Amino acid sequence: MQQRDKTVVVCGEALVEETGGEQVAGGAPFNVARHLAAFMVPQLMITRIGSDLNGALVRGEFERFAMTEAGLQFDQLEETGRAVLERSPGGVRLTVLPNQAYDYIDEDEALAALSAEEPCAFYFGTLAQRSARTRTTLEALLQACVAPRFLDLNLRESAIDERIVFRSLHLADIVKVNEAELQMLFKWYFQIEPSAPPLPPDEVRAACRALVDMFSLQALIVTLGHRGSVYFGEDDEVIANRDNPAPPFVIDTAGAGDAFAAIFLLGLVREWPLETTLARANEFAGAICAIPGAVPRDLGFYDKWMARWRAA
Repeated sequence: MQQRDKTVVVCGEALVEETGGEQVAGGAPFNVARHLAAFMVPQLMITRIGSDLNGALVRGEFERFAMTEAGLQFDQLEETGRAVLERSPGGVRLTVLPNQAYDYIDEDEALAALSAEEPCAFYFGTLAQRSARTRTTLEALLQACVAPRFLDLNLRESAIDERIVFRSLHLADIVKVNEAELQMLFKWYFQIEPSAPPLPPDEVRAACRALVDMFSLQALIVTLGHRGSVYFGEDDEVIANRDNPAPPFVIDTAGAGDAFAAIFLLGLVREWPLETTLARANEFAGAICAIPGAVPRDLGFYDKWMARWRAA
């Protein structure tokens, strides 16, 4: 009889993104949880929504992906999280509204949900930590959970707080950043300005190694978009994953980082070799760029990936 996978705990925002009159459930942690659920990984999504139409939309996604609602909290006062996407000739701007339900995730409810699980990993980000209440709840959960802690910085221009990032890095075991976020870390901790000439590759590697040591990390993962990713391990292991099939076309890069994080966690659950996990995470993230939105609307999208990885 096949052993049941252990649970991946995901804590943070579930919200509704509004663009051009369309409303779509989103939020980086929620995207990760939905991907994991689609791959049949037990997950506990700890978040909070309002008693409103947007909350019903989010809850509908829990049902569509057959996700447990054990970690889903309901707020009678605050609205479900909202983010407004505005497109202009100058680019795309996402405004995340303040004082939303996920800013008030209750500690007692969250700990009760966690106590019923046997986690093998804990995913968290930084956006939901903008409020003191959710930040306190998250730290209590991390204290109560002995599983590896995966931090996805996912920094947004309107919600960058170096103090929260610093604390989060100290709480994490594995950290994923993109190139822009890595530049922010270089600026804060090594006084290397993003506008400065690019560092030589050996100096970039040395700085990444220094971050691993500074925050006592098991690993730092830097995603490079279509160029792959680089993994810096605590034992000086460096894995550069470059040879990934490029998507035939790119429709939308939103959610690519969330897809990468989800497959990395899937590899952790299924105990894939690290090189295999990184290659699959890069390829799946590229495939997400070839569809509209951060999460497939057709759950059949996952079938070919499950079949391919099962056969490999």
